[in-house]
Amino acid sequence: MIEEGSKSSKATVEKRQLFMEMRAQNFDVIRLSTYRTACKLRFVQKRCNLHLVDVWNMIEAFRDNGLSTLDHNAEINVSRLETILSSIFYQLNKRLPTTHQINVEQSIGLLLNFMVATYDSEGHGKLTVFSMKSMLSTMCGGKIVDKLRYIFSQISDSSGTMVFAKFDQFLREVLKLPTAVFEGPSFGYTEHSVRTCFPQQKKILLNTFLDVMMADPPPQCLVWLPLMHRLANVENVFHPVECSYCRSESMMGFRYRCQQCHGYQLCQNCFWRGHASGPHSNQHQMKEHSSWKSPAKKLSHAISKSLGCVPIGEPPHPVFPEAAERPQDLAHPTQLKPVSNNMNDTILMSSGAPTSTKSSTLESPSRLDEEHRLIARYAARLAAEASNSTQCPPTDLSFNFDANKQQRQLIAELENKNREILQEIQRLRLEHEQASQPTPEKAQQNPTLLAELRLLRHRKDELEKRMSALQESRRELMVQLEGLMRLLKAQTGGSPHSSPSHSASCTMPMPIRSTSAGSTPTHTPQDCLAGVGDDVLDAFSQGVPRNLRNDLLVAADSITNTMSSLVKELHSVDDGLEDEEVNMRNGRDKVSAPRHYGNRHSTPSF
Repeated sequence: MIEEGSKSSKATVEKRQLFMEMRAQNFDVIRLSTYRTACKLRFVQKRCNLHLVDVWNMIEAFRDNGLSTLDHNAEINVSRLETILSSIFYQLNKRLPTTHQINVEQSIGLLLNFMVATYDSEGHGKLTVFSMKSMLSTMCGGKIVDKLRYIFSQISDSSGTMVFAKFDQFLREVLKLPTAVFEGPSFGYTEHSVRTCFPQQKKILLNTFLDVMMADPPPQCLVWLPLMHRLANVENVFHPVECSYCRSESMMGFRYRCQQCHGYQLCQNCFWRGHASGPHSNQHQMKEHSSWKSPAKKLSHAISKSLGCVPIGEPPHPVFPEAAERPQDLAHPTQLKPVSNNMNDTILMSSGAPTSTKSSTLESPSRLDEEHRLIARYAARLAAEASNSTQCPPTDLSFNFDANKQQRQLIAELENKNREILQEIQRLRLEHEQASQPTPEKAQQNPTLLAELRLLRHRKDELEKRMSALQESRRELMVQLEGLMRLLKAQTGGSPHSSPSHSASCTMPMPIRSTSAGSTPTHTPQDCLAGVGDDVLDAFSQGVPRNLRNDLLVAADSITNTMSSLVKELHSVDDGLEDEEVNMRNGRDKVSAPRHYGNRHSTPSF
């Protein structure tokens, strides 16, 4: 009971951790609800490390986890949601350098608790697929135009026309984010939200949708969304001017300049909190600056603008084809065309949009093939964009600049993918080397194999000792046989009436030591022939002299055969040892029955 209480209290603390940290940032002192909402959601995005996940990586994760084939109203439980988030963040860590790795478990816990608190307030333990897609695609990193294009693909039909019912469902889901950070009174969902976004249009295509969402100002219910992206872009922008209120000599982020008070500028902290000094008032109109330009650059830009060298207004987004294209044949990457307005996530590919045709596990060899296919698609799209840029007229400078910028981005992404593939190959190589090396743990798991190996090694040592003893005996026997040969020659060359006893009384070599008998050798002639062989004994025991040359050769052959059989038995033991060592190195759980190489307790006779 105590353990269950501690676990539940720990889960409650984890659920409230993100909101407690957000309250500690004191965002509520910001007087404008738009900036307050954008700052809070930006904090959640960074704290959960969603700003490191590009929208196209998020779309790829949706496909890998099989969400593209599910209905928008299908429900998934919290455990599967945790699995999807785990795959997203583990893939993110594979793309990041080793010096910038994130805490995956902490990111999963914070984001999971935030999503459950936002979309499962009643505690059912389930979320719809469309809720998860809307939240993750809105809160992840990447360009806002890419996010809006993906969102439009989810709320439009096959002809490329927006379905108002699906857009209304999207507003219901996405406006739960401001409500989750306690900004529901300002940006909560209402029944008239759809018509406030599109008051007159009846047929909404992609370009019209992007025009409305990226307009200045955007729809009131979603005004915090583009501001959150602008906050991300200006976090590290430096302005070398002094704040007119706090007297800070430098500004980071936004800079605000009064349109009525000459030279009056405020940093973003002072402006957000409503600070004013001198003749300046909070009612004055302020202009927001996201970058710094020196007076010389301003003058040159004004002159170029007056002379018509700089376009007066730039479109907020590129113009996309209105008609949806047919699905691309992913089996032939060279036939892929550049960005299209396709209304299905299986064929939606844009600049810098990596996709995969099937899911792959981290350890599967097919994952490398999948990466190669991605690189092939990138190269094909890069070549298509290069051919299109060469066909453009030289006067279209802005389009050429955009094409070059996209090409540089694609090159950078290809280099990142290449580094990932090399790291994956190195990791698999290390795992293979570690698996091939024997470890003490594997040896401890096979005590029968160890006992068999020790027994075989003991048997090998015994045979080696016997081998060395037999070699010594053979050497002494050969010396004795040479003495017998000399004695035989002397006997055949002497008197024919000489007796065997006379020949046996002659000087004899040193007797050999028999390995099979433990008796102490003596100096008798009969003991001198001990261990030589029956043929030699018979030859010297008979009264009539025989031709002993053939008998001695037969005795030498018997000794040689005995030595050969002993060597073969020793080699068989060596082979058995090598087989058992190979089995131990491979870590087999089951070992074969012990091999018996002959009778281990018998001594070979000679």
